[in-house]
Formats: sequence, C-alpha cells, structure tokens
Amino acid sequence: MKQWYESLFENYARKYDNECFVQGTIGECDFIEAEIGHDRSLKILDIGCGTGRHSIELSKRGYKVTGVDLSESQLARAKEKATETGVAVDFQRHDARSLPFNGEFDLAIMLCEGGFSLMETDEMNFEILKSATRALKDKGKFIFTTLNGLFPLFHSVKEFYESNAKEGNSACKNCSFDLMTFRDHNTVVFEDDAGNKKELNCNERYYVPSEITWLLKTLGFKKIEIFGSKLGAYSRNDKLTTEDFEMLVIAEK
Repeated sequence: MKQWYESLFENYARKYDNECFVQGTIGECDFIEAEIGHDRSLKILDIGCGTGRHSIELSKRGYKVTGVDLSESQLARAKEKATETGVAVDFQRHDARSLPFNGEFDLAIMLCEGGFSLMETDEMNFEILKSATRALKDKGKFIFTTLNGLFPLFHSVKEFYESNAKEGNSACKNCSFDLMTFRDHNTVVFEDDAGNKKELNCNERYYVPSEITWLLKTLGFKKIEIFGSKLGAYSRNDKLTTEDFEMLVIAEK
C-alpha cells in the first residue's frame, strides 16, 4: 500500500516547481555556501532532493552534489532540469531511511521537509536522521529544516494554510493538530501534471527544539543550533520563535 507522500509525488513535478514554498532556492544556497566557507572541494548530499532545485543550484556554483529522492517522477524532472542547465548532478533513487552511504559526505542538506517529518512513525523519522548521520564524514555538517512544534501551540495550522493559499497551488483542508502526538492530520488538494484533481489524507510530525536537540545528541552531534527558518532567507540572526512555521537546524559532528 502506497503512503500519501509516495502518491503525492507520482506525477507532480512541474506543478511542484510552481509552488510558493519552493521559490527560495537562491537565498537558501547562498546560506549553505556561507556555512561551508565556499569550499568547493566538499561533497554534498541532498536528501529528499525533489526536482533537484538545491542540487542543481549548488552544482552550478561548482560543488559536487549527490541528490537522492524516493520519487521516480521527481528525479526524472530533476535530471531533465540538470541537463537543461548543463550541470552534472548524481541523482539516485533511495529511501532516506536506508541510504547506502557511509562516511562519504562533508555536508548533508534536507530542506523543505525532504522526507523527514513525513513518515508514519517517530521511529521512521529517526531512521532518516540516522541514515543522514551515517552518510557524513567524521567532522560532517548537517543542515535541515523541519516543522516547528511551537507554532501550533500558539497558532491555528488551518488558518496558516488558508492565509498562505495561492491560486493554482496545492491547498490543505480539514487540518486537525493532535497535541498527544504533535501530528497535523489534513487533506491536501492538488492538481497533478496531467491536470487530474486529487485529494490525499496526509499527516506530518511537528518537532519541538528540545526533541531535535536530543535526537541529534543521541546520534553523536557535538554542536546543535536551531534558528527560525525564513523562505529563501536562512539566517543565524533569526532566533526561533513561536511565529516560525519551520525551524532551521545546523548540526556538526
């Protein structure tokens, strides 16, 4: 039986590239470059790379990038875009819970919910963090974004989705946030690349900063910093608040 996140990305690559939440690529890559000191000798792993927007942009800037995703449709579009752009990115199809890499990368990125927080159980989400950690070298760095569990304690997720809805983009309805599990259950309504209207029942896990810190400490990260995550404008100056829908996590082994 297919999970909702598998069904969602079966034929939703071109439309996905028009979604408002994927428009911050340039600024996000500027931040990533600054975090690794613009060292182009470093190997980067992009987990849940989708249609390859960060992989391709970093590759254009001279980095060696491997992009992995579960969706064949997203990867096919990523390869197309890389060819159009004239860059070579090593795109591979893998499940983020069981990546085949061992101590190979200097940096792992996992942005815009690249798999993490979409899984059915906390254990599965933790497998993604474990897998990413294993892929990193001894002094490796891990940069990812995830849903901020402080936000739904102070705000309605339903109202947030409604206020950010844009014509032609996917929409979320029937949101209900469960305080016991920190999961938001909702129905996503979207149109796939063939023009078919679809509805899927989804649920996503929100994390509070102390949970993320503990999970990463368990995996051996020595330095863990968490900031507010602003689309296309990641910054260490943005202290995480209850107003941030997402958080930006920077961890070093």
